[in-house]
Amino acid sequence: MAKQINFEYKGKEYCLEYTRETVKQMEREGFVAGDILSKPMLSLPKLFAGAFKAHHRFDTKQKVIEEIFDTLTNKGALVEKLAEMYSEPIETLMDDCGDEKNATMWDATF
Repeated sequence: MAKQINFEYKGKEYCLEYTRETVKQMEREGFVAGDILSKPMLSLPKLFAGAFKAHHRFDTKQKVIEEIFDTLTNKGALVEKLAEMYSEPIETLMDDCGDEKNATMWDATF
């Protein structure tokens, strides 16, 4: 099961999540996870906004996302959870397919 953050803001339910597709989109838009420590003022809002792409891509404007971020408590723990969630789709990319019957085996000759 995918990792999610759920909350309500102004009477609307939100579910934050990253998928392989949303991580790819964030990267195409210039998000670099390594910039979180070196450029936190630019990176943290992008990390948070990216979590809306899976379930709220078209129904939540950037201004509302910024308002929500400003009102959330315990932002340090929130950022830790977002980073953990962000890395999950990347980890699944590297996992074995799990279906050995249909697995493609490979070998190196060097």
